[in-house]
Amino acid sequence: MKKAKDKISIIVPCYNEEESLPIFYKEISKVAKEMNYVDFEFLFINDGSKDRTLSIIKSYAKKDSRVRFISFSRNFGKEAGMYAGLENATGDYVAIMDADMQDPPTMVIQMYKTIQEEGYDCVALYTKSHRDYSLLRKFFTKCWYILIGKISSTKQIPGARDFRLMKRKMVDAILEMKEYNRYSKGIFSFVGFNTKWIDIETGDRVAGKSKFNFFKLFKYALEGILAFSTTPLVVSAFIGLLFCLVAFIAIVFIICKTLIFGDAVSGWPSLACIIIFTSGVQLFFLGVMGMYLSKTYLEVKKRPIYIVRETETDEEPATKEEN
Repeated sequence: MKKAKDKISIIVPCYNEEESLPIFYKEISKVAKEMNYVDFEFLFINDGSKDRTLSIIKSYAKKDSRVRFISFSRNFGKEAGMYAGLENATGDYVAIMDADMQDPPTMVIQMYKTIQEEGYDCVALYTKSHRDYSLLRKFFTKCWYILIGKISSTKQIPGARDFRLMKRKMVDAILEMKEYNRYSKGIFSFVGFNTKWIDIETGDRVAGKSKFNFFKLFKYALEGILAFSTTPLVVSAFIGLLFCLVAFIAIVFIICKTLIFGDAVSGWPSLACIIIFTSGVQLFFLGVMGMYLSKTYLEVKKRPIYIVRETETDEEPATKEEN
């Protein structure tokens, strides 16, 4: 009996990618043609795009039976897009890719070959150069990876990309983690499995602009810390204990000084500065605890990670021909 072909699902989260989609679709179709020994599924996730992204995807779905799509009711973010793709992919192997072409689609060939020949569960890409980053972003990125490496028990690979090819078993393990506040780089690492990392030189975006500004990246970094480390809470408790100890020593010193030298009313400016400083520290760590509490609040509400507006099954039946 002839063995059925393996099937690779390509998940492509899209938000306002009308300019890059035609280029991406052309290139990934070339890859699929070259890899004629496997079947392909292209699963596009439209994350509430405001441009012609959805209409372009629909045009591909009408002519290519490999193309599927999920369109959200609004913008839920890339993390929700990746989760939706993983949840709906049907392949034996699943890849997550961006449509901006910074990571070459041709890497799928090497990644699949590596899994087949070397027995890995996942092949993922990372970059050391970050040549498209500004100096400020490079500095903060380096600092963040140093920090997360120190405070998290889950290993984080510096420069890790979202582009990876995984076996079905690993995908199923990721889907078991249904938390609302998602940080996929940490989740990929948390589930384990035997992963090979390949260093690549990322290219420039073929069209459009990055959807991640500094503020969004900062929020995403905080998400990673809150999702995979409770160290900030430990630090806040330690500093609180340290301040109590300093205050106790200061009280003893003041009592002794008063008994020996008498009470002199002086030093109120320094006292005011100390009060303001300690109040600031208290408010800062109250904010840290508040962030953890807010994440818990969002989790217990059990809201859906994404809401689907339409898929390719809602379209009128049409004769499709594979490119």
